Amino acid sequence: MKLIIVLTLALSFVLTALFTRILIPILKSKKMGQKILDIGPRWHKGKEGTPTMGGIAFICASSICALVFSLVSYFFLDITEEKFFTKLFVTFGFALMCGVIGMIDDYAKFTHGKNEGLSAGQKYILQLGAAGIYLFLLRVFGLVSTSIRIPFTSFDLELGIVYYIIMLLLITGVVNSVNLTDGIDGLASTVTAIVGAFFVVVGLVLGSGSLGIIASLTVGACLGFLVYNFYPAKVFMGDTGSLFLGGLVIGMSILAGNPLISVIVGIIYITETASVMMQVTYFKLTHGKRIFKMSPIHHHFEKCGWSEIKIVSVFSAITLVFAVVAYFGMNI
Repeated sequence: MKLIIVLTLALSFVLTALFTRILIPILKSKKMGQKILDIGPRWHKGKEGTPTMGGIAFICASSICALVFSLVSYFFLDITEEKFFTKLFVTFGFALMCGVIGMIDDYAKFTHGKNEGLSAGQKYILQLGAAGIYLFLLRVFGLVSTSIRIPFTSFDLELGIVYYIIMLLLITGVVNSVNLTDGIDGLASTVTAIVGAFFVVVGLVLGSGSLGIIASLTVGACLGFLVYNFYPAKVFMGDTGSLFLGGLVIGMSILAGNPLISVIVGIIYITETASVMMQVTYFKLTHGKRIFKMSPIHHHFEKCGWSEIKIVSVFSAITLVFAVVAYFGMNI
């Protein structure tokens, strides 16, 4: 299985880089360029017109990898992991649903001719629906119970019906947090590559081939996309890509048997979301005052004079540190 994980990562990387290279001129010909809002940093105006919806490339690459290596595992390996294929396809299927929601949102932006697609309410209802289907399938196939593991302990807290409410909020929260992190060149790709690497290690330690394959294709997809997404970006992933990655992140934590670990290893995602919530709440309470120069928080640091490369480097280093902390939190 270790060889399969390495090969999955390698193939995902190569296919993503290849598909992205092919996709960029197609997106340009269709005039699928990013629209930059006037409220954003003024220097981002230079990025207007950069092709977006590039997430299509790594979604296609990941789909091929998931199919190929699940078949390889079935025919050539003696799989001992219980419900291996069910775990793999239910989790990947949820990520695909998230990607489709992002694709609908991205397409709506171009239809409207501005950087406004689905309303926040419309997008969240679709995400709740996808999360509900995901939880239903997990329950039907016996992949979850109504208890949740507390990080840094071996204690499982039984929640009963409340489990599903908490999980709906956690799943949609993580998916949207990854989406918010995708605001500067290479940030979401780099952070998610590190998160994926963390789950590769966890999968190997737990002996979970399904987690290992999902995690390795996540790492390969992010690194392959970074070839064209690192500063200065030649393509953006769009909501198509960021929501898909968000689905993979929360899916990996569920496969690892510790959904709350996504809050620790995904500290950057959570911080991005918290900065937006704090900014909006404080703005309303004080009738116009702000905590940050701009939110999400990566834009605050931009306005403080940090380069995009510096922000990506620092945020990635923080993710790496918290990945180590999260590993001990897994208590494995």
